[in-house]
Amino acid sequence: MSLLIAAAAAAVLTVADQLIKLWAIANLKGQAARPFLPIGSFDWMHLRYLENDGAAFSMLSGSRLFLIVFPIVMITGCFYAMRRLGREHKWVYPALTLIAAGGMGNLIDRIFRGGAVVDYLDLQLFRFAVFNFADCCVTVGVVLMCIGIIFLEKEVPEAKKLKDAPRVPYARHAAELPEAEELPEAGELPLAEELPAAEPAADAAPTGSAAQLPAENGNG
Repeated sequence: MSLLIAAAAAAVLTVADQLIKLWAIANLKGQAARPFLPIGSFDWMHLRYLENDGAAFSMLSGSRLFLIVFPIVMITGCFYAMRRLGREHKWVYPALTLIAAGGMGNLIDRIFRGGAVVDYLDLQLFRFAVFNFADCCVTVGVVLMCIGIIFLEKEVPEAKKLKDAPRVPYARHAAELPEAEELPEAGELPLAEELPAAEPAADAAPTGSAAQLPAENGNG
């Protein structure tokens, strides 16, 4: 996945979020809550229209400026991180794409709907905040990011950690050299020609006392 594909996917998810919110405004606003996808008699989710001018669980209610600036910073950070880390860490693309899409979906509400986000999913299993499709995208993205950091990150060798690790000199040229011819087996070598026998050396001159000249005849 490239940065361009991630941006296109985030845009598609944002459009889907806005279409669902338009449907909720047209069909749920001013209406009583209704069951949603019941499992037999198990009532686990309701559709209930709510406009939330705060963050999750109505926190920071009324802080419209912060709730506009913070998502912009978060979305920008997501795309920057995808550009810097996406090639080495593939899980970054789906995780941050979902987070960016969810942030954009709720950011559009805060800018064009008077600072309030349209929520419509009301979980019945336990007391929980009413949420929407954009919130689901952010939650799934955060879960994927945690899984990637905890389980998918492997120890990288020290040589790969160094951005400017020195290369072995002439390694490429050495690989391009032709292979040396194999040496013949010892039995395949030609026999050396026999040298002629050396002639006997001439007798050496006598040495020592025998080599001395005859002594001159002495007196008497």
